[in-house]
Amino acid sequence: MTINPELTISFSPMHRLQWEEAQQKDVILYPEGMVELNQSSAEILKHCDGSRTLDQIVTALEEKFSTSGLKNDISSFLEDALKNGWIEQP
Repeated sequence: MTINPELTISFSPMHRLQWEEAQQKDVILYPEGMVELNQSSAEILKHCDGSRTLDQIVTALEEKFSTSGLKNDISSFLEDALKNGWIEQP
């Protein structure tokens, strides 16, 4: 499975992204357990709302953090997220 850059990306309805006070970080909750996220991963997943494509997510994050050159890192993470079932595309 690979990310299709022309399609929007949404967070899987089988998972829940939330702030976990006990861990002091964002986590992905699912029936079998929990995945702790670093800040970068959480920020990327928060932009997977079903209304943005890969390039739109990259642009939004580069603007938010006043930087450039994030596409490769974001793409790589989203490929892993897709393989893990955390995100999906239509």
